[in-house]
Amino acid sequence: MNSVACILSLACAVLLSDPLIAAPSFAAEPIPRVFIIDGASLKIAKQRIQQNDAILKPALAKLRRDADRALISAPLSVTRKDSAPPSGDKHDYMSLAPYWWPNPNTDNGLPYVRRDGEINPERNSIADRQNLENTVTLVKTLALAYFFTANEDYAKQATTMLHVWFLDPPTRMNPHLKYAQGIPGRTAGRAAGIIESHNFPDLIDAVGLLAGSATWTQAHQRQLQSWFTAFLTWLLESPEGRAEAQAENNHGTWYDVQIASFGLFTDKRDFAHRVLSDVPRKRIARQIEPNGGQPLELARADSWSYSLFNLEALFDVAALGDHFGMDLWNFETADKRSIRKALAWLIPFATGEKRWPLRQQSRWQPERLAPFLQRAALRYREPSYVTALGKLAAPSIDSRDRLLYPMDEVSSYAK
Repeated sequence: MNSVACILSLACAVLLSDPLIAAPSFAAEPIPRVFIIDGASLKIAKQRIQQNDAILKPALAKLRRDADRALISAPLSVTRKDSAPPSGDKHDYMSLAPYWWPNPNTDNGLPYVRRDGEINPERNSIADRQNLENTVTLVKTLALAYFFTANEDYAKQATTMLHVWFLDPPTRMNPHLKYAQGIPGRTAGRAAGIIESHNFPDLIDAVGLLAGSATWTQAHQRQLQSWFTAFLTWLLESPEGRAEAQAENNHGTWYDVQIASFGLFTDKRDFAHRVLSDVPRKRIARQIEPNGGQPLELARADSWSYSLFNLEALFDVAALGDHFGMDLWNFETADKRSIRKALAWLIPFATGEKRWPLRQQSRWQPERLAPFLQRAALRYREPSYVTALGKLAAPSIDSRDRLLYPMDEVSSYAK
């Protein structure tokens, strides 16, 4: 029996032997206001932690260590960069497109030329992209740790980081991405740069986990909602936003994840519902083949990575649809295109039953499918996903995914 199977079996044994863990009470506190993370699973995990569940202790301990490190991390700002965008305003986010390189056929290297899958290290010369990613990662860690421990130090640090990036006038980011993914010699920014805020919906979920803290107040909530209202307006009305809305690959899917999440966060439910209602026609039917392949992602130099990237966005829009009783998880076209089919197509390549036939320029990482299988097993209650999960590299016992997608909850569906 491999290590994953051992963990699953142990988890099931604990689950079945302890009635308090097997059937936790939902009366203690409300489900957190999150839109993509499964709030009910989080609540179950929190109740089990409060009952000193041994299975989740390593993951909680690792989360606390990560959060303790985040406590000593300096807040980051969009203004912390050496150069300014064409506007001259350092509050404007800016970055360089990843796959564009100096032109070898011109003396000055302009205009840059595209080399898909090869990231130009010049991209790191502008700090905004990495600072934004780090801010989101730190806030997520702190907020999740606060949710599970009620340690106000974590909520206070998360609040400070949110203030510095989004709210404080000297350091706040202007709510647009006009200068994201510029290409020297071609453009100061482009619609594709909107992908760099694809993790903002994760940050919004993190904010939902801060509810009830003494430091994240209703005033802070309203201020952040105002920022995202302005950002949503820019996404909908700017030339960059309108162009990204028409993207047919992962860029279009992530655009929908963003605007639907921002709509929910800013209480524009009718708008979010309209966006999500279009997903079956606009994304699922056009992006997934009847056999489950995603041709626009498979055409990329990192075809495995991009297939997972788009599948993550499809999972996220399906999770958003749950808030309206909209079952995107099980939607299927007349010729059998579906999110579930897209997952099924990838499984045999991850488990080694088939060899990946397409280009994957970066390192082959079949284990990256594991979180999808955990998430799908919880949603579909499908034993075969647990079986497939057992064939991948064992996730560590302190993995954060054990808190987000409890392994024993997943494994119980295989019984």
